[in-house]
Amino acid sequence: MNRFTSTSGVIAAGLLSLGAVLGWRGAPPVIASAAGLGALADEKLDLLTPRNSTLLLIDHQPQMFFGVRSHDGQTLRNNVEALAKSAQAFRVSTVLTTVAAESFSGPLISEITDVLPDNEIYDRTSMNAWDDERVVKAIGDAGRKKLVIAALWTEVCLNMATIDALADGYEVYFVTDASGGTSSEAHDMAVERMIQAGAIPVTWQQVMLEWQRDWARQETYEAVTAIAKEHSGAYGIGIEYAYGMFGAGEGR
Repeated sequence: MNRFTSTSGVIAAGLLSLGAVLGWRGAPPVIASAAGLGALADEKLDLLTPRNSTLLLIDHQPQMFFGVRSHDGQTLRNNVEALAKSAQAFRVSTVLTTVAAESFSGPLISEITDVLPDNEIYDRTSMNAWDDERVVKAIGDAGRKKLVIAALWTEVCLNMATIDALADGYEVYFVTDASGGTSSEAHDMAVERMIQAGAIPVTWQQVMLEWQRDWARQETYEAVTAIAKEHSGAYGIGIEYAYGMFGAGEGR
């Protein structure tokens, strides 16, 4: 046994003891390999990709939008549409769900259905999408361990589904700027609760660019830059300027 292996073993043992106190289920991810410390580097490099992600969009419906006060409504619509377009461009498996669409909340907004017209929409009665076996099955059938979620409202439908998905073993990434709450405080406190539960906050543009990762990936380059030009504000203006003035482009 060399000095590195010995040190790693001591750290691993210490983490396992801490885990027993904190109630972890099994070994924490940083000691998933025999080397212990080497696994930490792998964990840090485990980014979102189109092949390891599923997108879940919950309750982006008129009645839900009416109650949102944490975000500007038009900005929220822009961000949700951009997220849906990103999933479509990368062919990421996407699950759509609504609550009481015909009796109370109205249909899913056209910014989503126009982008993903062939996707089935699972309408529910429960505020918690994870209570619906069809939704859970659709996500499970995709076979991806990372679940990207955006929902209205943050403190209800996003919070409940996130916590239950974590309990079922998914790595959850919730999209803060494609979700909204009934107040800034409600949104912020729900974000804090989900982070404490182990979920990871992201933004729609962060998700799209993490899926792209390398501008040399020409098969999605044009789609990503088109989404950025339309939905990314100043960044999109910068792309148009670089194209128009210099014929520039990333990855060339």
